[in-house]
Formats: sequence, C-alpha cells, structure tokens
Amino acid sequence: MSNDSRRTQRRNVHEPVMVVDTMSEQIIGRLGNLSESGMLLVANAPLVEDALYQLRFQIADPAGRAVAIDVGAHLIWVGSANTPGQSWAGLRFLTIDEGQLSALRQWITRPEARS
Repeated sequence: MSNDSRRTQRRNVHEPVMVVDTMSEQIIGRLGNLSESGMLLVANAPLVEDALYQLRFQIADPAGRAVAIDVGAHLIWVGSANTPGQSWAGLRFLTIDEGQLSALRQWITRPEARS
C-alpha cells in the first residue's frame, strides 16, 4: 500500500516519451511520471537545480493522436540514477496552455492510463 501524499494524481510513463528543451531543441531525457503540476524526468543531459526550463513532450489523445505539451518548468531537485550518464529530476510546471492542460488531465485520468 502506498502512502503517497502528493496533491495531484500522477501517471507512471512506461512507453518512451522524449522531453525536448525548446531553447536548444535538444532531447534532454524521457518522462518517468507525470501529473498536471509536474513531472519526474529521467535526464540524459546535465541540468541545473533551481533553474527554469521550457520543455516539450507529446502524449496521445484518446484517439491515439499525438498532442504536443509545452510547459515552463522549475527544476526542484536532481539526483543520481543507477545508469551512468543519467539522473532523476523533479520539475514543477509554472506555465502550460489551458487546452494542453485539459489534454494532460484527460491523459492522466484515463482508466487505461493508470499504473
């Protein structure tokens, strides 16, 4: 049983969802889990704790079409991963378009999406 006290529901992401830094247009990692207020990033690029990032990733709508999600995010923490060259990073979303937020909420709460 989990005693998770987070405020928002999150979804573990098992399929590879790449995350792009839109300032450099470089892939910086992949989603580990996602909520409407933030994400766990499995990073393969160096990141700066307490920095601000503009990020993009894609999720699928109920019909399977790709929906691009653009967020402004604050990097809260970074920790070493077991794989050399990777780290775990916790980010909090600061900005997200209302339509994209709606799509994100639907993706997180779909019954087949729960993990």
